[in-house]
Amino acid sequence: MTGCSPIARDAAPVTSKGRATRARIVDAAAKLVDERGVAGTSLDDVGAAAGVGRSQLYHYFADKSDLVHAVITHVTDEVLGAQEPYLHHLDSWDAWEAWKRLVIEVQRERNHGGCPLGSLASELSEVDDRARELLVGGFDRWETAFRDGLDAMRAKGLLRRDADTSALAWSVLAALQGGLLLCQTRRDTAPLEAALDAALATIRASAPRPGRRRRSD
Repeated sequence: MTGCSPIARDAAPVTSKGRATRARIVDAAAKLVDERGVAGTSLDDVGAAAGVGRSQLYHYFADKSDLVHAVITHVTDEVLGAQEPYLHHLDSWDAWEAWKRLVIEVQRERNHGGCPLGSLASELSEVDDRARELLVGGFDRWETAFRDGLDAMRAKGLLRRDADTSALAWSVLAALQGGLLLCQTRRDTAPLEAALDAALATIRASAPRPGRRRRSD
């Protein structure tokens, strides 16, 4: 199941049919991994779900690990894409509140399924260095979106000039991941809502304090 490909891989298909086939395989694998985990998903399972044989799987992926790495990229795009149009426009208090509501609604739609990236990180970080690197990249994309929004707020004067936007972005991401884990475990969005409220309160604490008016001479 993890052996080398018997034929040359076509990791970046040049034809529309090839791209569609590869995308179908990755999508099928991502759905199975979300349901069963990486360990519980075999190449035969993926082939059956995608409607392709082993030769086609090996045409696009060297082995199971190679496919899993593609799944991580796919899942990252899906998770971050599901938080648009808010994720990359977090430049106001209203935008953060709208993003929070969206995240909570997504969890309800997923039946409190937690974070697919977090689940992959838990399963793979200690056993697959390449997977860990890809997951770091995914979380970095998330943190960067938060930080860009906070930087924009600071530029608008909504945050103090000395606000540490990197630290604030990491605190939001940490609260989000912890809240998603508890949401999944308890099958309840209440912990997620509390974690996000606390993170947003931390951001609000970095807003400019009203200054005293100077008396005119």
